[in-house]
Amino acid sequence: MPVEPTGSPDTILVCIRENSGSGKSSISREPRRRHGRGCTLAEQDHLRRILLRERDKPGGAAPTLIAQTVRSALDHGYHVVLEGTIRTDRYRGVLTDLHDSHRGRPLFCYLDVPLPETLRRHLTRPQASEFTAEHMSGWYVAHDILGWPDELVLPETTTFEDDIETIAATAGLPQTGRDDDLLPLLP
Repeated sequence: MPVEPTGSPDTILVCIRENSGSGKSSISREPRRRHGRGCTLAEQDHLRRILLRERDKPGGAAPTLIAQTVRSALDHGYHVVLEGTIRTDRYRGVLTDLHDSHRGRPLFCYLDVPLPETLRRHLTRPQASEFTAEHMSGWYVAHDILGWPDELVLPETTTFEDDIETIAATAGLPQTGRDDDLLPLLP
């Protein structure tokens, strides 16, 4: 069944995926911050864990909520940075629909970080005490790429700044945000 087109030729959809604790949230926030207003950050953890309080499980509501959130932002003219573990085995259908139905430019990225480096990075996070190495190892899926010809796979050897610049340049997401763009919105 065909999926309803979403967004416009001017909107950009960037999806950044990788295993928990590897640094994707920090990397994902930067292109949005540097763009300024007009770019939405859709975080899988916020939508699934905070809004729904749902475990990442087959048949859950999270994939639908994520797709609806992304589509709504794109349809209202926002660029979107979607980030999360967004495992291929549970989200391939949603990701394929978003990729194929977006009228603008989609960029799907995978940050390919091996487990030992993921565990090392996890120890530097504020929530390091919330999840053990055993938890992280149990959730880890090696090289969980989609396998699409246009998927951008970034190795662990790239720096934080290189990842941000590569993602923004490849997606065509302008990095022109100003500090006053980041002030709270007044009524």
